[in-house]
Amino acid sequence: MSELQGIARFKFHEGKLEEFKRLSTKAMEIVRAKDTGTLQYEVYLNDDQSECIVLERYRDSEALIEHGAHLGDLAGAILATGSVSGELLGEPSSELKAKLAGGVVRLFTPYLAM
Repeated sequence: MSELQGIARFKFHEGKLEEFKRLSTKAMEIVRAKDTGTLQYEVYLNDDQSECIVLERYRDSEALIEHGAHLGDLAGAILATGSVSGELLGEPSSELKAKLAGGVVRLFTPYLAM
């Protein structure tokens, strides 16, 4: 199994929602134009728009590394709009594991699948 799934959760800092929306729109434009292995990239807001979930799927570790390179500094600006946590589901390459080390993303590897 090389496909990876990601779940990012945001709780926005006061007054940062519009900045998040602006930056997320830019990120989506980049993903659509440049990413070659991103299979899913969706942003969901709760009813009062104080929180967000981003669902992501990538063909493999290389695709996720490519995605990160394309977003570059924009990713840091997006992360600065709120408190962030995340999970990565799958079996990432050793290169990707090293890039994720010490970050806010927790790794879950497969146990059972259909």
